[in-house]
Parts: sequence; structure tokens; C-alpha cells
Amino acid sequence: MNKDTIKVDVVSDVACPWCYVGKRRLESALKEWKGAPIEVNWHPYQLDPSMREEGMDRDTYLTSKFGSIDRVQEMTDRLTETGKTVGIDFDFGDNWLAVNTLQMHQLLNVAREEGFGIEMKERFLAAYFEETQHLNKPEVLYAIAKEFGWDQEKVDSIINDQKIAEAVKAEISHYQQRGVSGVPFFVINDEFGISGAQPVEAFLEAFQSVSPVEEGE
Repeated sequence: MNKDTIKVDVVSDVACPWCYVGKRRLESALKEWKGAPIEVNWHPYQLDPSMREEGMDRDTYLTSKFGSIDRVQEMTDRLTETGKTVGIDFDFGDNWLAVNTLQMHQLLNVAREEGFGIEMKERFLAAYFEETQHLNKPEVLYAIAKEFGWDQEKVDSIINDQKIAEAVKAEISHYQQRGVSGVPFFVINDEFGISGAQPVEAFLEAFQSVSPVEEGE
């Protein structure tokens, strides 16, 4: 990496709607930015690592997390409206299912090594929040992975690889030890963090604050 390159480390979870919004806002900021080159690296996080294998339906999960149905409705309405501003069509209908995201992070770990981690992350987010696909079902993961040229055998081998699972957990633990307790979280040049799906302007200001000074300035 060029010494003048700005590094952005993004810690996020597939099961996090604000991570989806934050991803879009970061991408908008990157398009607007005219300064030093920026390298973005994506890292895993699990909001609910204890989520059971069969998942949890919308009302059970969201009311356990936020209290009442009224509060849940208020939150999902807000997210739906915010999503529209960044091109996301959130669907929190009856078919939406909260699932454990560890297997997806394992797949993303390998996809990142193969050069398409960001694209697969986007695909999982769209499947989870816009298409209400049940991402705890093997056949759903197989179908998505097939879009990236992976067959069923490769998906199974990644999901069943405990070394990959432990690597994901270790990476999550690393950022928790650094103080990340909620996502999305953006670390700029290892210097400071931006918590939450901040406006585009917040990212641009952060880039500017760490941007190398041109000679002669």
C-alpha cells in the first residue's frame, strides 16, 4: 500500500441493516472523494453469535431486542425510509428471518481472499434485507455462491472448516478488544473510528483529516 493511501477498515455484520446503509454511504463518499487513494478492507462482526441454528422470526427477534411491537414498527419504518435515500428497498415483512451469520462470514473470509468479498457481502445484504431469503438454509447459500462460481462442494468445505470459523471469531475478537461494541464501525488509518451509518459528509471530513499534505501546500 502506498504510504499516501488512506486505509479504511469496516467492521460489520450481514444481519445489520445499518451496516447496509453505512456501506452505501461510504461508497457515495468514495465516489465524491477527489484526494489520496483509499483502500477499504472489510471485517466480520456478529451482533448475535448465540442466535440459534433455525433462526428467529421477525416479531420474536425484534421484540426481544427492542421491547415492544410499537418500537419495532418505529425502527423498521425509519430504516425503510432511510434505505430509500441510498437505494435500498428494505423488507421487514412476515417472511423476514433473523439468522446466525457465522457461516456467511466464513464464506466471506474466503471470498475476500479470492478478490470478491465486497461483492459477496453486497449480495448477502440484499438477500437478507431486500429479498427476505432465509440464509440459514444450505440451498439458499448454494444458490448465492453459484453466482460467484462456487459449487456446493466448495460451500460445504468452507462452512465445515473449523479453522476458517476460528479465524473469523479471532478477527471479531480483535476488534472487540479494540473497543468495537456495535456496528457498523469504520477505522480510518488506524487513527480514529466512526461509529454508525454516518452521513457522507462525515466520511469526507474524516478522509480530509488524515489526508497527506501535498508538497508545496
